[in-house]
Amino acid sequence: MLPYQTLLPLQRGASPGLPQQIAAGLIDLIRRGVLPFGARFPGARQLAGQLGVNRQTVGLAYEELQAQGWLVQRPRTAPVVCAQLPEVPGQPLPVAAGQFPARAAFQFTKTAAAPAGQLPAQSTLVLDGGSPDARLVPHALLARNYRLASRGAARRPHLLGYAAPNGVRRLREQLARYLHDTRGVPATADHVFVTRGSTMAFFLLAQLLVQAGDTVVVAARSYAEADAIFQSRGARLARVAVDEHGLVLDELEVLCRRQPVRLLYVTPHHHYPTTVTLSAARRVRLLALAEQYDFIVLEDDYDFDYHYAEAPILPLASADRRGRVIYTGSLSKVLAPAYRIGYVVAPAEVLAALAPIRVLVDQLGDPLLETAVAELLADGTLHNHLARSRQQYQHRRDVFCAALQARLAPWFTFVPPAGGLAVWGRFAAGVDLPKLAQRCQELGLLISDGRAYQLPTEPQPSHLRLGFAVLTPAELERSVRILETALRALH
Repeated sequence: MLPYQTLLPLQRGASPGLPQQIAAGLIDLIRRGVLPFGARFPGARQLAGQLGVNRQTVGLAYEELQAQGWLVQRPRTAPVVCAQLPEVPGQPLPVAAGQFPARAAFQFTKTAAAPAGQLPAQSTLVLDGGSPDARLVPHALLARNYRLASRGAARRPHLLGYAAPNGVRRLREQLARYLHDTRGVPATADHVFVTRGSTMAFFLLAQLLVQAGDTVVVAARSYAEADAIFQSRGARLARVAVDEHGLVLDELEVLCRRQPVRLLYVTPHHHYPTTVTLSAARRVRLLALAEQYDFIVLEDDYDFDYHYAEAPILPLASADRRGRVIYTGSLSKVLAPAYRIGYVVAPAEVLAALAPIRVLVDQLGDPLLETAVAELLADGTLHNHLARSRQQYQHRRDVFCAALQARLAPWFTFVPPAGGLAVWGRFAAGVDLPKLAQRCQELGLLISDGRAYQLPTEPQPSHLRLGFAVLTPAELERSVRILETALRALH
């Protein structure tokens, strides 16, 4: 008898299971001629003894071979290799193919990427960069609208087929009305392009507008994902400082005098990550500079809906009449990150040029979800949700800031934000943020280690953005107590 224990090496506990491994190994022996047609297989008991498995395992392997046409089993005789072997395209996988290759056998270029966030355990408290609380979302109403859209697809089959890459028109109409009523942006449905979140919007716009070697201006501290997208296009990033009134335009003008600038990426409502608002006077000057030096303004208005004191300054796009500003936003901060609906507002000719790029990376969005969200906008549900959420988040901001001032005053300084979903502050010299983040994680709290916000001129990270919206007031107070405990342990 053949040395099957050598010819059929098995990986116990691996996937696929032992019967499938034995069957695959025997097929390989047949195809290589080790077991020619008409050759007898060992009895199930004999083969089981050689391989160190039970008889039932071999029996299952033989049944699989018989089902595939490799084996003939006649009463009271040993199974034999079938004379008419099945047609099998290509070569079978070797027996030991349970492990996927650990490395690629070819070279490839890695794209610049933003630092990956750490996913929290279910029981972990999180002070993130500023996410909304998904527990506040009107899930039942959204699910109802989704069901209605799905049922109505029989009458509107386009909802389940390939649709326009710029999004469902009903949603574009509702978004245009929403942006006009809340921000003064004079857009129509033809000026709105729906994406799967703002990151896709940045990616598509970078593909369209940015070429290798172009200068893209961003803030000294900026949104890392957007920076990475521009860099992936080969852009040179030029950084401009931010003070308590927003982007420092004197620096921007000096830069424009020295070299052509293709695009400025800016978050004027609440600068990311510092939360400061670009003043009205600087907005007027910024639009004048864009016209004078012929650059595009990409306005990321990621959390305009969250302001807690006086009425907010309207977006740059609301004052632009020369077609210089491309406006982007997202409903992910209004609903939850899993609901991937973002949008671009721009002249129709720009959006027409975006469509074929969108098709290359994502044929269309989610027509059912877009239809469901459109109805939330149309019937006022989203407006009511925003009003309730704004009230909740303002209270959470107040609780969080009071706790920070009461417990972390020796170590952490900050200015309570007038809006948004996060606090920006600075830790005292000597506080090791990576060690603090590690200690907090051990105590059940996830925070950034600060490296994403560190400037090249800073020897170590000292600033942090702490989101308060995703936690309840009680959870926020627990989080601050953990921070205090960790700081006392380290200092």
